Amino acid sequence: MRRLHPSPRSSGITPFTLLLAALAVAALLPCISTAHDPQDLVLEGVGVDERLGARIPTELPFRDQAGRLVQLSRYFTGVPVILTLNYYACPTLCPLVFRNLVGTMRQMGGITLGKDFRIVTVSIDPGETAARALDKSTKTYAMLGNPPDAASAWPFLLGAPQSLQRLTGSLGVRYTRVGAGDFAHPNVIVIVTPDGRVSRYLYGLEQSPQDLKLALIEASGGRIGNSQLLNRALLYCFHYDPVGKKYVLFASRVMTIAMVGILILALGLLALLWNSERKRPS
Repeated sequence: MRRLHPSPRSSGITPFTLLLAALAVAALLPCISTAHDPQDLVLEGVGVDERLGARIPTELPFRDQAGRLVQLSRYFTGVPVILTLNYYACPTLCPLVFRNLVGTMRQMGGITLGKDFRIVTVSIDPGETAARALDKSTKTYAMLGNPPDAASAWPFLLGAPQSLQRLTGSLGVRYTRVGAGDFAHPNVIVIVTPDGRVSRYLYGLEQSPQDLKLALIEASGGRIGNSQLLNRALLYCFHYDPVGKKYVLFASRVMTIAMVGILILALGLLALLWNSERKRPS
């Protein structure tokens, strides 16, 4: 009896099938290799869960750069607060944030640090030292020109883990430690109302003077600066775009104001013409 040998075709596996399988495995390799990338795990723990309107716990205890025990409520005295979360051992990005913030304040105009608003910087590192806080505050105050009330207008605070967890939790800001002394954290500043409620989040290493000024005016209800009437007009004409994360011109409202202005001007001109015609001798 002759023995039959199966042909390659009868086995069901063709060279084309093997090629497709090899390509599928090759396509999956990058996904497999990055599925547990430590960098991805770090980024998953960093971000902002916005909590607009939430009240922050102003009764929390912290220490200032001089080592004195203070409560957050000390800095909420009728003006809005810019709250920044950094750490003082940061070699690059955090000092850049402070420098950019000083530059932005110089360009705002109409409102001034200390009089119309405060800045409160809190270190997210529970092992932070007062010496580092003092060094960071000294360098920042020098950029401001060393004003006499700098320590009250812009304190640099450090706190215990419990205080930091409660504060960052109320703000919805998530960060994580990477390495021995570094932290991964979002580049965001939080604008807080005078009574301690979250008003706005501004993102990035640098904010535009217009956005920062409008956010502070909005948080104060228009009660800062030299003209409350101008503040109301600005808040009427601009609104915050949650997609673009910045304030944009409300075109329809600007057109309404322009039309009202034209109408008033036309009525005034008609009144002058009518009064001139009435005085003319018949």
